[in-house]
Amino acid sequence: MPLIWCSISGHGFGHAAQVVPVLNELGRRVPGLHAILRTTVPRSFFEGRLTIPWEVSAARQDVGCVQHGPLHVDVAATWIEHIRLHEDWDRLVTTETRAIQASAPNLVLSDISYLAIEAGGRAGLPTVGLCNLSWDRVLDRFLTPDRQEHRSVLSHIRRAYALTDLMVRLAPGIELDAFRRVADVGPVATPSPPDRAALLAATGASPGERLVLVALGGIPLQHLPCKALDELSGYRFVVAGPVPSDARRSHALSAVPLAFGTVFASVDVVVSKPGYNTVVEAVALAKPMVYVPRSNFVDEPALVKYLHRFGRGVELSLEDFHAGRWKAALEQVGTVSPPGQTAPVPTGASEAASILAGYLNGREARG
Repeated sequence: MPLIWCSISGHGFGHAAQVVPVLNELGRRVPGLHAILRTTVPRSFFEGRLTIPWEVSAARQDVGCVQHGPLHVDVAATWIEHIRLHEDWDRLVTTETRAIQASAPNLVLSDISYLAIEAGGRAGLPTVGLCNLSWDRVLDRFLTPDRQEHRSVLSHIRRAYALTDLMVRLAPGIELDAFRRVADVGPVATPSPPDRAALLAATGASPGERLVLVALGGIPLQHLPCKALDELSGYRFVVAGPVPSDARRSHALSAVPLAFGTVFASVDVVVSKPGYNTVVEAVALAKPMVYVPRSNFVDEPALVKYLHRFGRGVELSLEDFHAGRWKAALEQVGTVSPPGQTAPVPTGASEAASILAGYLNGREARG
């Protein structure tokens, strides 16, 4: 039975959302494929999404960033957690190496934990990275040059990344200079068909009202300006997060009996941060997007450029987002002309699966 060890960052759900379509495509190419998901992402995320046999081996794979909600990175706390991780590195990488060896997979795939990559290398297994970014590039934006411990963490991450046999960079991606070999593939997106009638019924909206999905990723938003949104006549909001019981225009996504992808495909507008999966799905579905910038996240410029080049996007400032001043952006995004350039076909999952199949079938030599 071919077995793939999949290390998936628990920093939100975005990394898992990149890996799942690739594994599904890989399962079509490699009969009998089984996956061990090494992650803190809850198993409920994979249920109904991942079509090959799988099991979860729960363990933290990286720090990522410490965040207060989906829009604010706590830079100081992020460095503290990374330094703490590296102080315990020898024990962590030994534990991870033994866990991999005990399972005896054919391939280690990481999105994009350098712990898993170093452990896979120590286990003597082919080890491949998959992502549009890397943690060294993320942390480089937060670096305090005169802090030796910051530079030490970055150097360690880059040394670990250099152990990969290959890094598969998803488009739109950023420069990844820590890896010896990089293979570029297209965007990863799996658009679902819409069911607008069912969404209208679930929210009690009239056919003339515009449906807006408010979804800022796997790190929950605790406070939404629902009272201000109640004043926006002509709109209904489906919110991935808590909604006050007295909200008139906002409905919790958890109370809607439709899959997330179906809701995404059925709304008129998406309000989110410029995260990889949201941007690529919005472009693939020609879905207008109002985005709230985080400004200090490394892949944001590339994603915003991709959205404006191939889709329809309007920026909403962080201040206006929290204050509920959404009306102008929602109206503006509805008037943005369709892009002049055809959006790239989301071929990334298929292309990445073809690359990984080569390692599982013994066609790819170690780098």
